[in-house]
Order: sequence, then C-alpha cells, then structure tokens
Amino acid sequence: MKILLANPRGFCAGVNMAIDVVDQVLKLKGPPVYVFHEIVHNRHVVDGFRERGVTFVDSIDEVPEGGLVVYSAHGISPTVRRDAKARKLVEVDATCPLVTKVHLEVLRFARDGYHIIFIGHRRHDEAIGTVGEAPEHITVVESPEEVDKLEIPATAKVAYVTQTTLSVFDAQRIITALKKKYPHAKAPPKEDICYATTNRQNAVSQLSPDSDLVLVIGSKNSSNSLRLVETAHELGKPAYLIDDESELNPAWFKGIKTVMITAGASAPEHLVKALIDRLQRDYGGETELRTVVEEDIAFERPKSLRSLAVIS
Repeated sequence: MKILLANPRGFCAGVNMAIDVVDQVLKLKGPPVYVFHEIVHNRHVVDGFRERGVTFVDSIDEVPEGGLVVYSAHGISPTVRRDAKARKLVEVDATCPLVTKVHLEVLRFARDGYHIIFIGHRRHDEAIGTVGEAPEHITVVESPEEVDKLEIPATAKVAYVTQTTLSVFDAQRIITALKKKYPHAKAPPKEDICYATTNRQNAVSQLSPDSDLVLVIGSKNSSNSLRLVETAHELGKPAYLIDDESELNPAWFKGIKTVMITAGASAPEHLVKALIDRLQRDYGGETELRTVVEEDIAFERPKSLRSLAVIS
C-alpha cells in the first residue's frame, strides 16, 4: 500500500499560539487554570491539558472570582469580556489573530451602517463570538437555501464575512447565492477563510485524485477537519475523520492501493505518526510526502500573556 502524506497538515499558526499560551500560563502560574471553551477543537489536546490541571468551562460563572481565564483560539463576544471583568478575572487572550480580523471587520461594517451576513455554522464557538460583536446587525446563514429566505430589503446596505474554517466549496456557493440576491453586497477587504484551512483543503483537492481513500486526523467537533472530509467527498473519494489510529476500520482497506493522510489544523503530529506506523505495520504501507505549499507563518504570543509573565 502507498501512503500519500499531505504537506501542509496539522497545527496551524493560530493553534500553535493558543496551545503555547496555555502551556506558558501553566508554567507561570500552575493549576488551577481555566479555559473558556476548548482551547482548540481536539480531544487529545484538551485531555492532555486536563491531566495538567486545566479546567475547561462554558460559562464565565464557572471561574472562581479573581481567577485566571484563558480565552480559546475561536474568540469570544464582548459580553464574555464584560462578565469576566465583573468577576475580576485575570484574562489571557489566545484568540487566533485571523479570527480577530473578522471581529474587526464586523465592527467596521456595523459602524458604517451595513447589515452583515455571517456565513458559517451558527453553533460554532467562532460564530458565537463573532456575532456577539454586533448581534443586532448580523444574520447567520449556513446554506444557499437560507440566503433565499433572507428578508433583508433589496435596497439595504449588505456586507458579508465568513467563518475562518469553512469549506471553500460551500462558502463560494453561499457567496454566489448572496451576490445573486444582493448584487451590491460588500465583501470583506481580504479573504476570511484562513490560509491554513485553504491550504489543507487544496492539498486534499490536489492529492485525493491519486488516492483510493482519504484519512483525516481530527476530532468530530473540529470544523476545519470536517471540511477536509467534505472536500474529498466533493471529489468522489471515500474519506473518514478519525481521532487517532485506534478508530481505523479494516473494512475500509479492502481493494485499497493508495491512502492519502492529512490532519486538521488542531490535530497533533504525533497522531499522524501513530497512524502511519499502524498502516506500515498492518498493510506494509510505504510513505511518500507530497508538498503542495510550504507554510512559514507564526504568531507572536499575545500581549496579555507577556503582561502575565511580567507580573509573575
């Protein structure tokens, strides 16, 4: 069996930064450390931090007054920040800068009198945080069908932004429908779908035609990982999302000669290595690295973490 190993795959700059933030907070302060929502959407990462004394919460009220809270990579709403200040919490913000960019676009569009269409998954942490910046000015749509049902007047000022982890295919369908209904709809100044999401989807698009099966390492609540599976399906390839090699099903490999492996932006590389080791051991897999694009982006540690280090 041939294994086509996609590059790029796995951790992006935002995930690297967010994980580093929690790691540094633990080193500086020690447990207990509270994180608002999962720091990134990966079961192995979250479980690893739990073992080190991190508590993940879904409400600021769960953090003891005066305690320390880290905001996840997905961003938060102003309401969460107000609640944290009311409880006198020490705040460390691990929001991905590319998510912050979308928040700032929403604030500018709202200030300029636009009704904003947020293209994304309304229950995702990123969507909830972004919509919270200007809830009275935003409508969330998840599909072209929802665009058709919009009752915003044709003469209204309309702008749109997108979740950073969307399928490029899905986003374009929705944007096409939106522009058909509102030809004057204003786009964000720069593409909102992040570089890592786009690069990983492009790798699947380019490499899956040479594969009989696509395996994606990532957790079920990881939006960008799910989009990689969907991208393979768009191209007619069988694809499965697995947390780790223990979830492999031998039935998937019947008649399979070439397997493509990739990983979502929140999936650790050691899980990829364990999967490759399993395929080599069980199926005689021979690995070939295929590079689509090199990534060299890194984000600085946030100011709130640097301030915490000074105080410590």
